[in-house]
Amino acid sequence: MTHSTVSWKALLVAAALTLPGLAFAAEPAMTQGGMLVDHKGMTLYTFDKDADGKSVCNDKCATNWPPLKAESTDTATGDWKVITRDDQTSQWAYKGKPVYTYKDDEKAGDKTGDGKGGAWHVIKP
Repeated sequence: MTHSTVSWKALLVAAALTLPGLAFAAEPAMTQGGMLVDHKGMTLYTFDKDADGKSVCNDKCATNWPPLKAESTDTATGDWKVITRDDQTSQWAYKGKPVYTYKDDEKAGDKTGDGKGGAWHVIKP
């Protein structure tokens, strides 16, 4: 085998290993059991008091309901867009509603936050 053949094969192997990771990173969440979950399987929620793509869940609220964080390099895809929170961090929004997890959900699939205060709801696509 020539050096260029070995290099070409190494490049193809690297691309094959990288592409699945890129596809996984494209969507901030996935559907599982009829609801949206993050990539750890944790249930995702919306808050009725949020409006116009703006989160009003800050401080203690954000401690109890951690925002689904977006990276500064993330971009909108399909029903998902990135919003800027009051603290200037980025958060994912689904169909215009900011998205959160719930601190009391201990394991993947828990949905103990559904209906809390009459304002928190599991996202069902």
